[in-house]
Amino acid sequence: MTAEPGGSAVQLEIAVQDAAGARAAFAAGADRVELCQALAETGGLTPSAGTVDAVLAAAGRPERLAVLVRPRSGGFVYDAEEIALVASDVRDAVRRGAGAVVVGALDRRGEIDVEAMSRWADAAGDADVVFHRAIDTLADPVSVVEQLIDLGVRRVLTSGGAARSIDGLDTITALVRQSAGRMQIMPGGGVRADDIAAFVAAGADAVHLSARGRSTDASPSGPGGGTAGYDVTDPAIASAARAALDRAVSAA
Repeated sequence: MTAEPGGSAVQLEIAVQDAAGARAAFAAGADRVELCQALAETGGLTPSAGTVDAVLAAAGRPERLAVLVRPRSGGFVYDAEEIALVASDVRDAVRRGAGAVVVGALDRRGEIDVEAMSRWADAAGDADVVFHRAIDTLADPVSVVEQLIDLGVRRVLTSGGAARSIDGLDTITALVRQSAGRMQIMPGGGVRADDIAAFVAAGADAVHLSARGRSTDASPSGPGGGTAGYDVTDPAIASAARAALDRAVSAA
């Protein structure tokens, strides 16, 4: 399954946490959203089934929704119980209509967990399999490109191993060259609108950012509710990214 182009041949993906965020992202020109929860606190975890349904309704088409399936925060080495849980959640997300699932696993040697990834790819069926930023923990991410392609991975989300993806541009460029159109490379991680032209010039297939802002909710959270307010999708940030991407593609 491949994502339909929106405003350009390079896709704009926005990470969202709810249906309101998805609607804001699509209104701003996003081609696709990645749905997760607890993004700021954990880097993203598996969303609820109800949230998947609500965001799919906002997306309208399966190819516009990728669902992150990550059972906990921390590292990407999973035990048998966690691998089984992810497989179950992958099947459920695809059954509900998601066009892609975003997963990633490493073994204790710091290499791709082939057994886990094979199991999850089987669970995904015809949906796209996206390998997430677990790749950024590897000393040589370019070396696993062929392995990921063989496992059926359709797309990789990566910062090039850097805290901000623009600082990992050389690695991202090398990933694009190694994949040679057989697997999409999508820069993500601290992406700003001003960075997007460099990613387009490097040959990226998509650009990913969260476009996060904070709500103005001032209701008290209480001792057990965490900090006041919550993350929302900022339409201005998403719109700026769309405009920057369109300019970069037109200039390419």
